[in-house]
Amino acid sequence: MYLLIPAAGMGKRMGSDRNKLLLLLKERPIIAWTLLAAEASVEIKWIGIISQPTDWPDLNLILSSLNLSKPVQLIIGGATRQQSVYNGLKALPYGAELVLIHDGARCLATPALFDRCAVTVRTCAGLIAAIPVKDTIKVVDESGIINSTPDRKNLWAAQTPQAFDVKLLKQCHELGVKNGWEVTDDAALFEKCDINVKIVEGEETNLKVTTPQDLAIAEFILNQRKA
Repeated sequence: MYLLIPAAGMGKRMGSDRNKLLLLLKERPIIAWTLLAAEASVEIKWIGIISQPTDWPDLNLILSSLNLSKPVQLIIGGATRQQSVYNGLKALPYGAELVLIHDGARCLATPALFDRCAVTVRTCAGLIAAIPVKDTIKVVDESGIINSTPDRKNLWAAQTPQAFDVKLLKQCHELGVKNGWEVTDDAALFEKCDINVKIVEGEETNLKVTTPQDLAIAEFILNQRKA
């Protein structure tokens, strides 16, 4: 199984002037925790990190310190996540049929989650890890007035990894470029192309580290795991 890690963004909401994935979490860069989980996965055999070349010296230092057994390729990122993933798909090794895509900022995903998604995507065209929504969700208009309250039992919070048939995902990205679609994840491209996307139950601890508060929560979770 091939894994692409979009890691080309900055840390604006983190209040950082550099790629947030290079910030430290328990004495390791955030992306190092993602890489260690991928290394421990039984299914993942190859890793591509999609990032800006300005981050490559730091990423190479991180990779040297981790001494991973699996091949890792650095891939030039785009201006958006969507463009970065498309670049990553074009850089996959020849013959790659299935791919996992996982945000580097979700650094607490476990090897078991990677493996569960990798196994399941062999039975479908695409999937996402997700968890049932616990809160009541309100749909609000531009003036701040509630329009509706959707049934919570039908709502899931999307996570990564997401997993897809490579050929189909490339076709969806090509249509996205042609039609000017702007989406926040690859599953949305499948939806626009009327291709079914399956849900695989994710993990409550698989949070996305976006703010300093998230960083503190992630440290607490890692301490709990160690204990």
